[in-house]
Amino acid sequence: MKQILIVDDEPAVADVLHFALRKAGFDVATVGTLAAARQSLRVREPALVVLDLGLPDGDGLDLCRWLRQRSEVPVLMLTCRDEEIDRVLGLEQGADDYVVKPFSPREVVARVRSILRRTQGAQVPAALTHGGVMLSPQEHRVSARGQPVELTPREFDLLHTLLQSPSRVFSRDELVERAYRGEALVSGRTVDSHIKGIRRKFAAVDASFDPIETVYGVGYRARSEE
Repeated sequence: MKQILIVDDEPAVADVLHFALRKAGFDVATVGTLAAARQSLRVREPALVVLDLGLPDGDGLDLCRWLRQRSEVPVLMLTCRDEEIDRVLGLEQGADDYVVKPFSPREVVARVRSILRRTQGAQVPAALTHGGVMLSPQEHRVSARGQPVELTPREFDLLHTLLQSPSRVFSRDELVERAYRGEALVSGRTVDSHIKGIRRKFAAVDASFDPIETVYGVGYRARSEE
Protein backbone atom coordinates (compact mmCIF):
# COMPACT_ATOMS: atom_id res chain seq x y z
CA MET A 1 0.00 0.00 0.00
CA LYS A 2 1.54 3.32 -1.11
CA GLN A 3 1.87 5.99 1.58
CA ILE A 4 0.75 9.56 0.98
CA LEU A 5 1.99 12.30 3.32
CA ILE A 6 -0.44 15.22 3.73
CA VAL A 7 1.17 18.47 4.93
CA ASP A 8 -1.66 20.86 5.85
CA ASP A 9 -2.43 22.79 9.04
CA GLU A 10 -6.19 23.10 8.42
CA PRO A 11 -7.80 20.13 10.25
CA ALA A 12 -10.96 20.25 8.14
CA VAL A 13 -9.00 20.07 4.88
CA ALA A 14 -6.56 17.45 6.16
CA ASP A 15 -9.39 15.26 7.47
CA VAL A 16 -11.28 15.36 4.16
CA LEU A 17 -8.15 14.49 2.21
CA HIS A 18 -7.17 11.77 4.67
CA PHE A 19 -10.59 10.14 4.34
CA ALA A 20 -10.66 10.40 0.51
CA LEU A 21 -7.16 8.99 0.05
CA ARG A 22 -7.72 6.19 2.57
CA LYS A 23 -10.93 5.28 0.75
CA ALA A 24 -8.94 5.20 -2.51
CA GLY A 25 -6.62 2.56 -1.01
CA PHE A 26 -3.64 4.62 0.15
CA ASP A 27 -1.85 4.55 3.50
CA VAL A 28 -2.08 8.16 4.71
CA ALA A 29 -0.07 10.18 7.24
CA THR A 30 -0.85 13.80 8.14
CA VAL A 31 1.28 16.57 9.65
CA GLY A 32 0.59 20.27 10.06
CA THR A 33 3.97 22.05 10.08
CA LEU A 34 7.19 22.24 8.08
CA ALA A 35 9.15 20.89 11.07
CA ALA A 36 6.89 17.86 11.44
CA ALA A 37 7.01 17.23 7.69
CA ARG A 38 10.82 17.25 7.65
CA GLN A 39 10.93 14.86 10.59
CA SER A 40 8.45 12.49 8.92
CA LEU A 41 10.35 12.57 5.62
CA ARG A 42 13.63 11.76 7.38
CA VAL A 43 12.09 8.63 8.87
CA ARG A 44 10.18 7.34 5.84
CA GLU A 45 9.90 8.48 2.24
CA PRO A 46 6.28 8.32 1.03
CA ALA A 47 5.10 7.62 -2.51
CA LEU A 48 3.83 11.22 -2.78
CA VAL A 49 3.49 14.41 -0.72
CA VAL A 50 0.31 16.52 -0.77
CA LEU A 51 1.67 19.91 0.29
CA ASP A 52 -0.21 23.04 1.36
CA LEU A 53 1.83 26.16 0.58
CA GLY A 54 0.53 28.13 3.56
CA LEU A 55 1.87 26.64 6.80
CA PRO A 56 2.23 28.15 10.30
CA ASP A 57 6.02 27.87 10.51
CA GLY A 58 6.92 28.81 6.94
CA ASP A 59 6.13 28.59 3.26
CA GLY A 60 5.46 25.19 1.69
CA LEU A 61 7.81 26.23 -1.13
CA ASP A 62 10.65 26.01 1.40
CA LEU A 63 9.76 22.37 2.06
CA CYS A 64 9.54 21.70 -1.66
CA ARG A 65 13.07 23.09 -2.15
CA TRP A 66 14.37 21.14 0.86
CA LEU A 67 12.78 17.94 -0.44
CA ARG A 68 14.12 18.36 -3.97
CA GLN A 69 17.68 18.55 -2.63
CA ARG A 70 17.20 15.10 -1.11
CA SER A 71 14.64 13.13 -3.08
CA GLU A 72 12.55 12.79 -6.23
CA VAL A 73 9.35 11.98 -4.34
CA PRO A 74 6.42 13.57 -6.24
CA VAL A 75 4.71 16.65 -4.79
CA LEU A 76 1.11 17.81 -5.32
CA MET A 77 0.67 21.39 -4.15
CA LEU A 78 -2.48 22.65 -2.46
CA THR A 79 -2.91 26.40 -2.54
CA CYS A 80 -5.53 29.08 -2.08
CA ARG A 81 -3.32 31.41 -4.11
CA ASP A 82 -4.92 31.81 -7.51
CA GLU A 83 -2.19 34.01 -8.99
CA GLU A 84 -0.35 32.36 -11.87
CA ILE A 85 3.05 33.42 -10.49
CA ASP A 86 2.47 31.39 -7.31
CA ARG A 87 1.67 28.25 -9.29
CA VAL A 88 4.68 28.81 -11.56
CA LEU A 89 6.97 29.27 -8.54
CA GLY A 90 5.74 26.00 -7.06
CA LEU A 91 6.34 24.09 -10.27
CA GLU A 92 9.79 25.67 -10.65
CA GLN A 93 10.68 24.51 -7.12
CA GLY A 94 9.96 20.91 -8.16
CA ALA A 95 6.24 20.34 -7.56
CA ASP A 96 4.66 17.92 -10.04
CA ASP A 97 1.14 19.40 -10.10
CA TYR A 98 -1.14 21.74 -8.17
CA VAL A 99 -4.76 22.07 -7.02
CA VAL A 100 -6.29 25.44 -6.09
CA LYS A 101 -8.58 25.62 -3.04
CA PRO A 102 -11.50 25.05 -2.82
CA PHE A 103 -11.18 21.69 -4.55
CA SER A 104 -12.99 18.39 -4.88
CA PRO A 105 -11.45 15.49 -2.90
CA ARG A 106 -12.16 13.30 -5.94
CA GLU A 107 -10.05 15.66 -8.06
CA VAL A 108 -7.15 15.38 -5.58
CA VAL A 109 -7.34 11.57 -5.64
CA ALA A 110 -7.42 11.60 -9.45
CA ARG A 111 -4.38 13.89 -9.61
CA VAL A 112 -2.48 11.76 -7.07
CA ARG A 113 -3.12 8.66 -9.17
CA SER A 114 -2.11 10.48 -12.36
CA ILE A 115 1.17 11.72 -10.84
CA LEU A 116 2.02 8.25 -9.54
CA ARG A 117 1.37 6.71 -12.95
CA ARG A 118 3.64 9.29 -14.60
CA THR A 119 6.47 9.02 -12.09
CA GLN A 120 6.45 5.31 -11.24
CA GLY A 121 8.89 4.38 -13.97
CA ALA A 122 10.99 7.49 -13.47
CA GLN A 123 11.52 6.66 -9.79
CA VAL A 124 13.39 3.42 -10.56
CA PRO A 125 16.90 4.37 -9.36
CA ALA A 126 19.55 4.20 -12.06
CA ALA A 127 23.01 2.74 -11.55
CA LEU A 128 25.70 5.35 -10.84
CA THR A 129 29.24 5.22 -12.22
CA HIS A 130 32.07 7.54 -11.27
CA GLY A 131 35.83 7.25 -10.98
CA GLY A 132 35.89 3.48 -11.45
CA VAL A 133 32.99 2.89 -9.02
CA MET A 134 29.67 1.38 -10.10
CA LEU A 135 26.77 1.47 -7.65
CA SER A 136 23.37 -0.04 -8.43
CA PRO A 137 20.61 0.97 -5.95
CA GLN A 138 18.16 -1.53 -7.44
CA GLU A 139 20.50 -4.49 -6.98
CA HIS A 140 22.26 -3.04 -3.92
CA ARG A 141 25.54 -3.82 -5.64
CA VAL A 142 28.88 -1.98 -5.71
CA SER A 143 31.98 -2.67 -7.75
CA ALA A 144 35.47 -1.15 -8.02
CA ARG A 145 36.98 -1.35 -11.51
CA GLY A 146 34.69 -4.29 -12.18
CA GLN A 147 35.43 -6.13 -8.92
CA PRO A 148 32.56 -6.55 -6.39
CA VAL A 149 32.79 -4.70 -3.06
CA GLU A 150 30.60 -5.77 -0.13
CA LEU A 151 29.30 -2.80 1.89
CA THR A 152 26.95 -2.62 4.86
CA PRO A 153 23.61 -0.84 4.25
CA ARG A 154 24.88 2.29 6.04
CA GLU A 155 28.11 2.34 4.03
CA PHE A 156 26.10 1.80 0.85
CA ASP A 157 23.80 4.77 1.61
CA LEU A 158 26.78 7.00 2.40
CA LEU A 159 28.59 6.14 -0.84
CA HIS A 160 25.32 6.50 -2.77
CA THR A 161 24.91 10.04 -1.44
CA LEU A 162 28.42 11.01 -2.52
CA LEU A 163 28.05 9.49 -5.99
CA GLN A 164 24.73 11.24 -6.63
CA SER A 165 26.58 14.60 -6.62
CA PRO A 166 30.17 13.60 -7.43
CA SER A 167 31.59 17.11 -7.79
CA ARG A 168 30.07 18.35 -4.55
CA VAL A 169 31.88 18.46 -1.21
CA PHE A 170 29.57 17.33 1.61
CA SER A 171 30.13 18.40 5.19
CA ARG A 172 29.63 15.77 7.89
CA ASP A 173 26.39 17.46 8.94
CA GLU A 174 25.08 17.32 5.37
CA LEU A 175 25.92 13.63 5.15
CA VAL A 176 24.10 12.98 8.44
CA GLU A 177 21.09 14.82 7.01
CA ARG A 178 21.06 13.09 3.62
CA ALA A 179 22.62 9.64 4.02
CA TYR A 180 21.30 8.97 7.52
CA ARG A 181 18.09 11.06 7.19
CA GLY A 182 19.04 13.19 10.20
CA GLU A 183 18.95 10.35 12.74
CA ALA A 184 19.50 11.75 16.22
CA LEU A 185 22.21 9.27 17.30
CA VAL A 186 24.37 9.72 14.20
CA SER A 187 27.32 12.10 14.57
CA GLY A 188 30.24 13.29 12.48
CA ARG A 189 32.34 10.56 14.09
CA THR A 190 29.87 7.97 12.77
CA VAL A 191 30.36 9.37 9.27
CA ASP A 192 34.15 9.20 9.66
CA SER A 193 33.91 5.59 10.86
CA HIS A 194 31.80 4.54 7.88
CA ILE A 195 34.12 6.38 5.47
CA LYS A 196 37.03 4.38 6.91
CA GLY A 197 35.03 1.17 6.47
CA ILE A 198 34.30 1.98 2.82
CA ARG A 199 37.96 2.77 2.13
CA ARG A 200 39.12 -0.42 3.85
CA LYS A 201 36.78 -2.59 1.77
CA PHE A 202 37.79 -0.93 -1.50
CA ALA A 203 41.46 -1.28 -0.57
CA ALA A 204 40.92 -5.01 0.00
CA VAL A 205 39.86 -5.28 -3.64
CA ASP A 206 42.52 -2.90 -5.01
CA ALA A 207 45.13 -1.44 -2.65
CA SER A 208 45.54 1.66 -4.85
CA PHE A 209 41.83 2.46 -4.98
CA ASP A 210 40.24 5.09 -2.73
CA PRO A 211 36.74 6.13 -3.88
CA ILE A 212 36.41 9.07 -1.45
CA GLU A 213 38.42 12.27 -1.25
CA THR A 214 38.82 14.10 2.06
CA VAL A 215 38.61 17.89 1.69
CA TYR A 216 40.27 19.02 4.88
CA GLY A 217 38.28 21.44 6.98
CA VAL A 218 35.18 20.88 4.85
CA GLY A 219 34.18 17.23 4.41
CA TYR A 220 34.12 14.53 1.74
CA ARG A 221 33.38 14.03 -1.96
CA ALA A 222 33.56 11.21 -4.49
CA ARG A 223 37.03 10.88 -5.98
CA SER A 224 37.64 10.93 -9.74
CA GLU A 225 40.32 8.59 -11.10
CA GLU A 226 43.34 10.47 -12.43
